[in-house]
Amino acid sequence: MRIGIDVGSTTLKCIVLDEYDNIVFSSYERHYSQITKKTKELLERIMEECQCDEYVNLSISGSAGMGFADRCKIPFVQEVYATRIAVGKLMPEADVVIELGGEDAKILFLTNGLEVRMNGSCAGGTGAFIDQMATLLNITPGQMNDLAKSYDKLYTIASRCGVFAKSDVQPLLNQGAKKNDVAASIFYAVVNQTIAGLAQGRELLGNVVYLGGPLTFLSELRKSFDRTLNTEGICPEYSLYFVALGAAFMSESQKINLESTISMIENQNSDGDFAHTSPLFHSVEEYNNFISRHNAEKVIYSNPNEYNGNAYIGIDAGSTTIKMVIIDDKENILNSVYLLNKGNPVSIVKDFLQDFYNKFPNIIISSSTVTGYGEEIIKNAFQIDYGIVETIAHFTGAKKFRPNVDFIIDIGGQDIKCFKIKNGVIDNIFLNEACSSGCGSFLQTFAGALNYTIEDFANLGNFASNPVDLGSRCTVFMNSSVKQAQKDGATIEDISAGLSASVVKNALYKVIRVTSREALGKNIVVQGGTFLNNAVLRAFEMELEQEVIRPNIAGLMGAYGAALYAKSNAKDISTILTKDKLKSFSHEVQGTTCGLCSNNCRLTINTFDDGRKFISGNRCEKPLSKKEGKKQLSIYDYKIKLLNNYQSIKGKRGKIGIPMVLNMYELLPFWHKFFTELGFEVIISPKSNRDLYLKGQHTIPSDTICYPAKLVHGHIESLIDSGINNIFYPCMSYNLDEGLGNNHYNCPVVAYYPEVINANIPQIKNINFIYDYIGLHRPKDFIKKIYGILGRSFKDITLDEIKLASSKAYEEYYSYLERVQTMGKHYIDYANKNNLPIIVLAGRPYHVDPEINNGIDKLICQLGAVVISEDVISGNISKFPTSVLNQWTYHARLYAAAKYIGDKDNMNLVQLVSFGCGLDAVTTDEVSEILENEGKIYTQIKIDEITNLGAVKIRLRSLMETLNQ
Repeated sequence: MRIGIDVGSTTLKCIVLDEYDNIVFSSYERHYSQITKKTKELLERIMEECQCDEYVNLSISGSAGMGFADRCKIPFVQEVYATRIAVGKLMPEADVVIELGGEDAKILFLTNGLEVRMNGSCAGGTGAFIDQMATLLNITPGQMNDLAKSYDKLYTIASRCGVFAKSDVQPLLNQGAKKNDVAASIFYAVVNQTIAGLAQGRELLGNVVYLGGPLTFLSELRKSFDRTLNTEGICPEYSLYFVALGAAFMSESQKINLESTISMIENQNSDGDFAHTSPLFHSVEEYNNFISRHNAEKVIYSNPNEYNGNAYIGIDAGSTTIKMVIIDDKENILNSVYLLNKGNPVSIVKDFLQDFYNKFPNIIISSSTVTGYGEEIIKNAFQIDYGIVETIAHFTGAKKFRPNVDFIIDIGGQDIKCFKIKNGVIDNIFLNEACSSGCGSFLQTFAGALNYTIEDFANLGNFASNPVDLGSRCTVFMNSSVKQAQKDGATIEDISAGLSASVVKNALYKVIRVTSREALGKNIVVQGGTFLNNAVLRAFEMELEQEVIRPNIAGLMGAYGAALYAKSNAKDISTILTKDKLKSFSHEVQGTTCGLCSNNCRLTINTFDDGRKFISGNRCEKPLSKKEGKKQLSIYDYKIKLLNNYQSIKGKRGKIGIPMVLNMYELLPFWHKFFTELGFEVIISPKSNRDLYLKGQHTIPSDTICYPAKLVHGHIESLIDSGINNIFYPCMSYNLDEGLGNNHYNCPVVAYYPEVINANIPQIKNINFIYDYIGLHRPKDFIKKIYGILGRSFKDITLDEIKLASSKAYEEYYSYLERVQTMGKHYIDYANKNNLPIIVLAGRPYHVDPEINNGIDKLICQLGAVVISEDVISGNISKFPTSVLNQWTYHARLYAAAKYIGDKDNMNLVQLVSFGCGLDAVTTDEVSEILENEGKIYTQIKIDEITNLGAVKIRLRSLMETLNQ
């Protein structure tokens, strides 16, 4: 008998082979991190069912098996090697193996040797990710697979990790998107994550084999891979067990006594040596005092059966839950609910209202307010009186408990919202964008993985004697830390308490990035369902070394604040649907593509009973209404129009392609004029879109590079596919010197990405790719350099031609900048004349690309502001000292713009930051410091492959509301 055991991150797989390689036993089960116990039970079953000899061949493999095998003196086989052995023996014709596990993902390239790609820092695109998404849809992964079989359209869902995906999926559900379409879109997100994150530029060619649980159980996931890779992959029999099979095949070298091995597993002891912190509570008395203190902060619940009169409803349609509160004239609560939205908040609100109307005909709802991600659809569906941004709802609720509140923190299922209060208005806002490790879903995921309910798991930590010190880390790393702590003897209680503390540390040090406890203030109100967890609350107070206020309705504070807002703004007659109107209420959902502008947005049209509609998915106002409104002025629009004017003109020297990427969004006027004057027909790559990104995705070597850089691959491939034989995309260490900084570098990605393209796109070798190093900052040297570069490919070009073309190109470049600045000044004058706020939407030249900025400039315009960019005003400031080395041209503009608006009452700055931009770790702190020194609010928006603007809207609406106040 040969036994192979695969101890994976979430499951335990086993294969037993006889002497003829026949499978006589197989097992597949979740281990819930109880690896020792489950392995012992498994081997006892094998002894009983297979009637093994005293000595057997046994090997262990898998991502969680190495330490366990070492302690129990069992031979260990590395899992990649085990997979290769099994595939080589059973499927020798395979070229590529794609294996997805619970938290692990691998691609094995088997042609020309073995090359392995594995996930490191992210569990996106694995079984855990799919489980998260299924939970979000309130279905099983199997049901998600069935739904995906009949999809109509695909949405863009960020594939980087579950946090980003939720940011796209939840608003889609809230806005009425069909679950069939969302399910299919999630599978394609998994495919994109695997290809972009693991293939890293190497194409997946030949015979593709699918292994692992997700690819075995989910046929639609396999089809998504097939369609994307244009192949027909094979999912073999026993695809779940290939690591275990490989371990079994490799187990022949050493026999072990099975009975004594089981005894060794049973008696192994951990040393208990793990980093830990102080207990949350040292005694039951300390715990009881803590509970009593917080129980004093409460809203009274009144009996609705005994109340006659007016009532006010607040609805908080959150990312994963929906909360509703009805209050009376004394602001006591008459009724409340806290429910999972199940992807359809409309039906939940309808049921709640009908039930309330039927049970309490003596109560009249005289005003209503809605807030949260689902605000717009709920407001439209039920004709709610008011819609307010979440920050205002939470602030309104907090003031009920502490009128002088100076800091509010709300930790929800996947969101953290924190805001400072200064002089009675919101002064600074912090939202989690890159990680949900500090959120409720983080704890819920761990509780589920350990087979506990969230309530039971949370309570375990209150009296843990040695809470594990897990720091503030992302979920993937935290999983590893938890497993290691378990191996070292940590109890479930210790882990629960440690995770509660890590939630707090993530919120404080990753989201808010506090530098001192005093900076948060003395009157702190905590909100959100996560703070109903006493362990989290206690850890928060211990970390701050001060007491805070947690209302008894912490999870309902958004809805309660909305109800208070409804009461204070009540009109004579509420517009909310009455009992009679609810009887005829209906809701239909339809998907379509908008063709009213070049965005071609995928719209979800919700139609209600009297024909009123709510349309979501739009980046501009065109599909919503054709009425003339205020002028919406965005310099981003103007820049795009100017750049679109640079059309190709036939020339004597043929075509030359220029990719519209990165610094070309500013330098196109220069190069277009330069090459047109030389007699070239300049062909510019197509506008960026999702399809263009996917076109080049297979050649992207790094998943952590910024999205603007990832788009370059699609632009280059598009030019090649259109038959362009000459592509010009030079490396540029320096930008033109604007005199604002200590130097004038381009960032490394902008400067040297042509090198990446040359190394990673195979077709580039078949054309003339001109990617030499060039500097426009020294015109005389440039003329000599470009003459030599072009002379290699175009022998007839003369130096005089180059000189004339260069002169005209510099003129065109400065003319373009002048036109932008002149129009920007016109926009500023218009805003000043019409008393409109001005938002400096500051970033990089390539942030004008609508595919990159996702229409954020238009959203700001819709909120009533005029949008300009940093380069419109940066020239108005002379060079000044900064706290950081100011050596990058684009950064110097940011700092200058921040400095310039310091004394401009109607100007505020919003900084666009791309995920993956290492240099922005420096710029964000510096811009924030400059603005705050001038008494301005700093607002940062991180953009990447996320297309839904839910979190962005919260931040921008909060900013505008604060400015109004």
